[in-house]
Amino acid sequence: MASPPSAPADRQEGGSRVGSDRVGDPRPDPLTDESSGALSRLLAVDPERADRLRHVRRLPAREGRTAPWPDWAAPELVRSLQARGVHQPWEHQVLAAEHAHAGRHVVLATGTASGKSLAFQLPALTAVLGSRRGRRRGATVLYLSPTKALAQDQLAGLGRLGVPGLAACTVDGDSSPEQRQWAQEHAEYVLTNPDLLHHGLLPGHQRWAGFLSRLSYVVVDECHHYRGVFGAHVAAVLRRLRRVCTAYGASPTFVLASATVRDPAASALALTGLECVPVQEDTAPRGPVTLALWEPPLLDGGGEQDARTRRSATAECADLMADLVAHDVHTLTFVRSRHAAETVALQASQRLRPVAPALAGRVAAYRGGYVPEERRRLEADLRSGELVGVAATNALELGVDISGLDAVLIAGYPGSRASFWQQVGRAGRDRGPALAVLVGRDDPLDTYLVDHPDVLLGAPLEPTALDPTNPHVVGPHLCAAAAEVPLTDDDLGLFGDRALEGAIALAAAGLLRQRGARWFWTGAGRPSDLADLRSSGGAPVALVETGSGRVVGTVDVASAPALVHQGAVHLVQGETWLVDRLDLDEGVAELHREDPGFTTTARSVTELEVRHETAERTWGDSRVVRGEVEVTRQVVSFLRRAADTGVVLGEELLDLPARCLPTVAVWWTVPETRWAAAGLTRTTVAGGVHALEHAAVGLLPLVAGCDRSDLGGLSAVVHPDTGELTVFAHDAHPGGAGFADQGFARARAWLSATHDAVASCDCTDGCPSCVQSPRCGSGNDPLDKAAALVLLDLLLAEADEDEPSHPAGS
Repeated sequence: MASPPSAPADRQEGGSRVGSDRVGDPRPDPLTDESSGALSRLLAVDPERADRLRHVRRLPAREGRTAPWPDWAAPELVRSLQARGVHQPWEHQVLAAEHAHAGRHVVLATGTASGKSLAFQLPALTAVLGSRRGRRRGATVLYLSPTKALAQDQLAGLGRLGVPGLAACTVDGDSSPEQRQWAQEHAEYVLTNPDLLHHGLLPGHQRWAGFLSRLSYVVVDECHHYRGVFGAHVAAVLRRLRRVCTAYGASPTFVLASATVRDPAASALALTGLECVPVQEDTAPRGPVTLALWEPPLLDGGGEQDARTRRSATAECADLMADLVAHDVHTLTFVRSRHAAETVALQASQRLRPVAPALAGRVAAYRGGYVPEERRRLEADLRSGELVGVAATNALELGVDISGLDAVLIAGYPGSRASFWQQVGRAGRDRGPALAVLVGRDDPLDTYLVDHPDVLLGAPLEPTALDPTNPHVVGPHLCAAAAEVPLTDDDLGLFGDRALEGAIALAAAGLLRQRGARWFWTGAGRPSDLADLRSSGGAPVALVETGSGRVVGTVDVASAPALVHQGAVHLVQGETWLVDRLDLDEGVAELHREDPGFTTTARSVTELEVRHETAERTWGDSRVVRGEVEVTRQVVSFLRRAADTGVVLGEELLDLPARCLPTVAVWWTVPETRWAAAGLTRTTVAGGVHALEHAAVGLLPLVAGCDRSDLGGLSAVVHPDTGELTVFAHDAHPGGAGFADQGFARARAWLSATHDAVASCDCTDGCPSCVQSPRCGSGNDPLDKAAALVLLDLLLAEADEDEPSHPAGS
């Protein structure tokens, strides 16, 4: 394989790999199955853990079904695959490859590690090799993934295929100018991500003219990841790509792949604007998997039921991972934040040091924000098996090929059933038995799920929340598209029904100009800078060591005020750092290594203004509303807590700028006459509406298919814009992400689940498992669990009867 300067080589997902996202039938005694060995060892280490095991289900092994190699497949490619042990492909690989070879756009939605790579490589590489036999520089392929790591992983697999002279390379933010120039001049197979496509390739398409004019296939891998606002941005980028290809006379076939998507054809249409043929039946074999739902124990709260707290999911997972690693069980722990990844890896390593010191150094964290060299080293150690235990954010959910994983721990529900099954699918490679454990956090949603396993394990995947016509997204991309190739009215149709209205508004703002039947970019600067694909709020904030100036990592600018404010304690690869200064204008946080013996938690204040109501539903004299809002949030202080006990040591004020967010919300109101007649007073209802806000926002991911971090909430006994008691749940993304829309559409199911979660909790006055929130800007004060249940009863008494009342009907 021809390669650019310093191109790495590594592993790939082959056609003989296994995995699935389907749920098997429960067994009466799953612990007797061979796949439960790792779980049995965990219980044997500490017999008291048996009380933490809430549910066990076995996913049975499955035999595979193969098909003959297609007649059109390049013989040298087939020989190479057979030499790697892929004697015959799986049926679904051949079906998807046949569609793509025939020029039909296709979306492949089969299980994790079911060999999706081979399904798109077979037609794509055959096209490249076939054009060579015609003695002309011919077909090219563009591969897109959500992460750099996955692109590197795919490149490594291409290298092992041994295709003679294949000019393949990754192009991303880590690529040098020399590597990019090599790709522009020589590449046949380019692997990149939507960010580089948006900021680099499309704005500079003239430099890529040769590659784009011959583009035959566009592969969109892990397409389930493109949802919400990020998905809307990527949908616009793909439409821009189609326009530029048309300008160069190319009409590539799109192949999309995902292990977890509910309606593949509809999702692919929203993402690409193209009708795609779905291939969904997974014919690859799979080993048995034991799936456990686990709830950490209650800690001693001084004997008071109300004061109880449950052990954190991260601390529990650190213990479990240490015990598994000590038994040479290769384990991956998924966590929900960068800080949690560092914490779990550090604690697991510390627990291993006295009992298995040689293994303590083979546990590490993997997350975003590392410098490229560190990230590549970790990926290499993951693939080689040098690392036995890894704590990772969802960067490793997205398909990086890790061989030999025996167990997956999930520290808290990841926000959607799609992500849950994607993470479960990381366990059980090479048809061996595996273990997957969801360790519930102490919050309403996780508590509800571990106590209602069928809602998680028996329900279909959530619909993909993706609005490719979001005006906050489309506008900047219209500017970028006009700068690439002047827009026509037909082009505007690619971007939705409101695109013409948006173009007119942009022209009024001096960013576009209409000349005849075309629209031109007339603004200053780079139009691609107007669109923030990942809603990060701008360029990341660099973490710089005070004195030396060494960059030790980054954080996104939106999270910086809460994570790296002055005085914050921040972890980087198990090392504790103390922030000396945060300068948002410069995009720099200066910090030094120090362990002060405490942790920090930012506190904020939030205000919300209703701008426009777009839909309404009446439940008696209560209202459920969807509309446009503006949310203003400001980090105002931080708490210092003792690292060992969590006791608050003090609070310090901060002077940081407020951030304004135009977005979409769902809210409901209850008139005073109703709640007063139910016996609530101004004092009790204030705690009730606050408790209801926490519980409802915490349960919204159950019907919306999102993460809790995708949402925000606010409540008031009398909100100035509604004049009544109101609870808001809003998307935490500019312009909305479609999650509040799902809450509005499934309001009865959502609030019924919220009622069940609060009512079934055995605490007296409220706890983190039902109505408390660790993100509360007012320190969970006031809260009234009983009053929250009264308000829910009032709402649900007259709720719509024409929608399911249970989330499993989603």
